[in-house]
Amino acid sequence: MNSLQRRPFGRHGKVHEITPQSAGWRYVGFALYHLRAGETAAEATGEREVILVMVEGKAAFRAAGRDWGLLGERMSVFDKTPPHCLYLPNGQEWQATAETDCVIAVCSAPGSGGHPARRIGPESITLSPRGMGPNQRWINNIAMEGEDYCDSLLVTEVFTPAGNWSSYPSHRHDEDDFPRITYLEETYYHRLDPADGWAIQRVYTDDRCLDEVMAVRDGDVVLVPRGHHPCGAPHGFELYYLNVMAGPKRAWRFVTAPEVESVIAKDARQTAPG
Repeated sequence: MNSLQRRPFGRHGKVHEITPQSAGWRYVGFALYHLRAGETAAEATGEREVILVMVEGKAAFRAAGRDWGLLGERMSVFDKTPPHCLYLPNGQEWQATAETDCVIAVCSAPGSGGHPARRIGPESITLSPRGMGPNQRWINNIAMEGEDYCDSLLVTEVFTPAGNWSSYPSHRHDEDDFPRITYLEETYYHRLDPADGWAIQRVYTDDRCLDEVMAVRDGDVVLVPRGHHPCGAPHGFELYYLNVMAGPKRAWRFVTAPEVESVIAKDARQTAPG
């Protein structure tokens, strides 16, 4: 397994912990808890802001000096219902006590204290289509650029039907040259239905100095430090992933891969009126 693909290091408790130090970059952090009913997880945000995403199950939260009550509704991520999330600025503590077996994602990036703690979703999150034909997928935007909830974080969920592609046309966001392109590190937390399925993610640069093709399994995390990063779901396997992005500017601007520019132009001609 290459250094961009991380398997969970257990089935219970904290099963992922990706830090800027372990990833070899500066901004994005990602951790994941699998809790059984009655168990507790707790952390301090330190110098980082955090979005806690209830991927599956239900848990009661105390955070930033408040009782937030019970968060979570979907028992399977493939129900595709909007997630319950909690945003916390830097300098806070949080604790989650599982009411059911649950999966909690901890998405983090540098924080400056510019936003207060708040609930995000489910009422503010709408499942929306993107792309067309075998490139169609469905998006739950949790905290993208249009939502002013965060200092640095950009977080979204993507559901890719079996047989389709997503994060496609291939694109990159690895230069700090706004508004043409922004530098954003990114993690992909992958889930498969059925769970013994697999999907493909490629991460590559235009000069192919980086070119990795990974068979991702249920629970894997893929790191995208630079380059293009499309995903493909084979027939029979539905793919979900939770994206976490962050960089020096909270804006998502990308450049498509040269080899797909003609594909985009062709699609535009086919869908043009007249």
